[in-house]
Amino acid sequence: SIAPRSFFTSFPGGGHHWVSVIGPYDEHLVRDVGGLYLSLLAVSVWAVVRPRPEITRLTGVAWLVFSLPHLAFHAAHLGSFGLADQVGNMVALGGALVLAMVLLLPGARGPADTDVTYHRAAKSSGGPRPGKDTGEVG
Repeated sequence: SIAPRSFFTSFPGGGHHWVSVIGPYDEHLVRDVGGLYLSLLAVSVWAVVRPRPEITRLTGVAWLVFSLPHLAFHAAHLGSFGLADQVGNMVALGGALVLAMVLLLPGARGPADTDVTYHRAAKSSGGPRPGKDTGEVG
């Protein structure tokens, strides 16, 4: 999105060229993909800064929806790459898919009782009263 030609000709760097071998340069497409990645970054940062189960799951779903077809496309088009770049592509793209799935695991959601409102009220009132459901305060 910021430097589309540079991304197209030199990603991932170190003398490797994973994008330009796939097809001709299209500034619009490269800028759109850059915007997509920046959007996923924004959602991911939000999930780290404000960790809530639904935000974590949404982030995982967003990355999964993007990563699965992205991995499938690249897996079907590895013929233009040498062995090291084939492995690098699959490790990087497969890693993104695995991380997306990890965000969907129950442990990634946090404890079932992560209602911040409840915890604040419980602390300020000395905790839930006997005979009340754990979600009730007072």
